[in-house]
Amino acid sequence: MAESELIRLYAIVEGRVQGVGFRYFVEEWAVSLGVTGWVRNRWEGTVEVMAEADRSVLDKLLVALKRGPGAAYVCNIQEEWQPATGEFRDFRVRMTSG
Repeated sequence: MAESELIRLYAIVEGRVQGVGFRYFVEEWAVSLGVTGWVRNRWEGTVEVMAEADRSVLDKLLVALKRGPGAAYVCNIQEEWQPATGEFRDFRVRMTSG
């Protein structure tokens, strides 16, 4: 049986995703799935996610990102798949970035 291979998902979530608890929704999902990385708001109104885990686990996180918490409305997700670096130990909410 092959060992699972870590991969990185970098995503920009667009829509009504700020002021609706989106970052904490993402953090809760990521922690429950065992994903490492971070989530933060961006000044232009999007939410940025950097996550590392097995591809099947990140696919579950992506489904959650597309849904969002109840008050959110996600209209688009720009996703980019990259090799994992293993640099994260946990998943956390970061400060807003430009």
